[in-house]
Amino acid sequence: MSAWRDVPTLSGRHVTLRPMVRADREGILSAFDGLHGQFTTIVPDAASFDGWMAGIESAREAGRALPFTVLDAEGAIAGVTRFMRMNEPHRRLEIGGTIYARRVQRTGLNSEAKKLLLAHAFDVLGANCVQLRTDFLNRESRRAIERLGARFDGVLRGHMILNGHHRDSVVYSILAHEWAGVRRNLDLLMARYDGEAA
Repeated sequence: MSAWRDVPTLSGRHVTLRPMVRADREGILSAFDGLHGQFTTIVPDAASFDGWMAGIESAREAGRALPFTVLDAEGAIAGVTRFMRMNEPHRRLEIGGTIYARRVQRTGLNSEAKKLLLAHAFDVLGANCVQLRTDFLNRESRRAIERLGARFDGVLRGHMILNGHHRDSVVYSILAHEWAGVRRNLDLLMARYDGEAA
């Protein structure tokens, strides 16, 4: 099987990313508790979870996504993330669909998760370009992406309607030749968490 089709398990000090499975349903819903009602992202609840999961599974079967369940340092489910909009012939993909429990936001978990995902994308899949997108109005997400070292590509105006809100999507990317510098930047960000349990 192509590495572009196989969901790996990626482990670090603060986080483990493993293949998302339906048995994770209750743990994922628990991690999402208190996150509903945000207009800048869709957070599935008990009623919408199965349809949300079916969409992710369909994208995976089509070779367009690799979904991960995110575990914290203690092994508890802390959220989800995925490779999406994957295009193996053009060596492009996006890191997205990321939703974290409040308890792990702004900790070493996200920086390490992004480092693991980017390392897999560039070092294993041989990606040429990794994109990250967010709502123009989600300033916190934009700052987090910029801290990674991703470059601003532009704004897709009127890109989608999300929770009744007409979303402009901000697009960032990292190219293969930029990965070494981004990796060094992530190492510096992670150094701040030495001695901490994230």
